[in-house]
Amino acid sequence: MFPASFEYFAARSVEEAIELLTKHGEDAKLLAGGHSLIPAMKLRLAAPRYLIDIGQVPGLSGVNVDGETLAIGALTVHADIASSDLVRQWLPGLAEAASVIGDVQVRNRGTIGGSVAHADPAADFPVILTALGASFVLVSPSGRRTLSADDFFIDFFTTALKPNEVLTEIRVPLPPSGSGTAYSKLPHPASGYVVVSAGVLLSRQPSGQCLSARVAIGGLGSGPLRAKATEAVLQGQPLTAEAIAAAAAKAAEGANPDDDLYTSADYKRHVAAVYARRAIEEAARRAAG
Repeated sequence: MFPASFEYFAARSVEEAIELLTKHGEDAKLLAGGHSLIPAMKLRLAAPRYLIDIGQVPGLSGVNVDGETLAIGALTVHADIASSDLVRQWLPGLAEAASVIGDVQVRNRGTIGGSVAHADPAADFPVILTALGASFVLVSPSGRRTLSADDFFIDFFTTALKPNEVLTEIRVPLPPSGSGTAYSKLPHPASGYVVVSAGVLLSRQPSGQCLSARVAIGGLGSGPLRAKATEAVLQGQPLTAEAIAAAAAKAAEGANPDDDLYTSADYKRHVAAVYARRAIEEAARRAAG
């Protein structure tokens, strides 16, 4: 299918992209890698009158350590995140998530900023970034603001991004010593999208007890779900197989997933416990060094 007619602009800077967004309002869409927007346009699920390409804007890609934070440019492609030595050293769970997105073509063209802004409930990055306590830098005519992942994702394909804002950077706190991260995913066999996934960040005391934990689950609703019951059970407990299994069993607590053509809601709840356990076990192993 062919998309509806649109006018195309190639922005040369963030400022120019913001000017175009401000001028054209809700009739405009930003284009980064295009692996989410272009298919939606071809199916007429999206029909922007103005397409603003930011793919060649300088300074919006790359991974760097900035103080106690890992700073990732919004135009950094999935493959570069998966292979980044910095990401693999500090946040192996994020590298894992990047490595299982789509296929080779998608990973070499799709961007982390595009994935986050699109907010597909079956995407990988929103889940792991929520678990990691990431924040998102948004730039508009009013200046710059930063939102946490917990506040950024609102609903199906909906974020807190305003029509005249550009997402420029993703910032992830570097975990302290004794921490581990992990990501585990059940992919749809045809599309590779998330059926259910789990992202974990946990810190371990030298004695072996869990000092803190953040667990996010994907596939159970309109966006990443904080598994707060699982987090609460882990807190202060020794990271034994039995304790991890007991905590993971509560991963779907409070969720209300829908049945779909591939699987049932009950199956998703069951699988959430399985993949949460796998991710917690791997994060605990990494935290132990």
